Formats: sequence, structure tokens, C-alpha cells
Amino acid sequence: MPELNLIQHHPAEGPGAIAEWAASRAVTLNVFRADLGQLPPVSAAPVIVLGGPYESNAGPAWLEAERQWLAGSLEQGAAVFAICLGAQLLALSLGGNVRRMEQTETGWTWVNFVDGQRLKVLEWHEDAIDLPPNAQLLASSEQCEQQMYRVSPTRMGLQFHPEWNAESVTRLNEHFAQESPLPRGTPDSAAHAAVFDWLQATLDDWWAKV
Repeated sequence: MPELNLIQHHPAEGPGAIAEWAASRAVTLNVFRADLGQLPPVSAAPVIVLGGPYESNAGPAWLEAERQWLAGSLEQGAAVFAICLGAQLLALSLGGNVRRMEQTETGWTWVNFVDGQRLKVLEWHEDAIDLPPNAQLLASSEQCEQQMYRVSPTRMGLQFHPEWNAESVTRLNEHFAQESPLPRGTPDSAAHAAVFDWLQATLDDWWAKV
């Protein structure tokens, strides 16, 4: 079975719907907890980098170790699919910038893609990305222009969270309690299903190019 590395940064933010995609495609997902000091060797192996409640420009010591690991892996030619914090780390590694937004973007949000597609996705971030050189903007929201970008066919960053399914939201709400701005109560099943369809198609395309 083909293998795919995944970097997780927080106990409450796991692979979510990405694990469903991997299982359905017979892909072995190797999960590394960067916050526990776990990182794969620096190599050209493809990797998915998740989000987390940390500043990409600062944060704990283990995040600096991850920044160095990511830079080394990119030099080796690694394919990267990066989400939220991961997308910010990818942008920084490639010469972009990350800055604080005037207002935090949270909850269900409409994202508009350059191909005309529109999708309601989950957000929770207070930083925004200034794109790296030669990056192509793929999607924007009303509050945050840089919602998705591509630097090459196998290097992509997303500011929103397509991996957060209903179970992910429940886990995040339980962990962060009143601090969490995510929806509570009955999940929006139609919205989650639409996002999962989009995620599967997007990962299929990325994985095929890998």
C-alpha cells in the first residue's frame, strides 16, 4: 500500500475526514505528532500538514524544529498539502508572509474559487497569508483573500478546514469549551457532505500528481 505522512500539531486536531479518504483509497496514513517531538526524516516523501492553535512565526520550540524540517523536505522536493497553520508554515518556507488579521474568521464561511465554484467551509484563524513568489491564488472569502493557493501542482495551501467533519467539531468544542467559536448542536450534514466531496476530489487530484 502507498504511504502518506501527516503532521498533527494538537491532540484535538486529528486527520478527520482525511483519514476517511486515505482508507477509501488504500493509502496508509502515517500520523506524526509534531507537538510531541515526532517528525519523519527529512526527505522528498509527500506530506499533509494540519493546523493548530499556534503562531506560525513564533510558537513553542518544537514548532521551530518543524519549520526547519519542512524547509529541508521542500529542498528535497517533497509534495505538500497544507491546512491552516500548515499553509502558513508552507508559505513562510517559500518566501511568503503571515500577518495578523483585523478580525478572527470563524465558523461556516463561504469560499469562492477562481474556477467559479462556491463552497461553505469551516474556519478558525486570526492570521492571513501574503502569498509566496509565483504562487497562484485559488480561492478567497469575503474576510480573507488568501483562502487557497498553489505554488506547484504538488504544493498547495488551504486556510480553511475541509478535514473537519462533524466528529472533529465535537472534539474541538469539547476540548476548547467556551473558547471554541465552532457550531454546536445538530451538525449541518449537507454542508459537511459537500465539503467531503470537495476534499476527496482535491486530494485525489493532488495524490495523482504526487
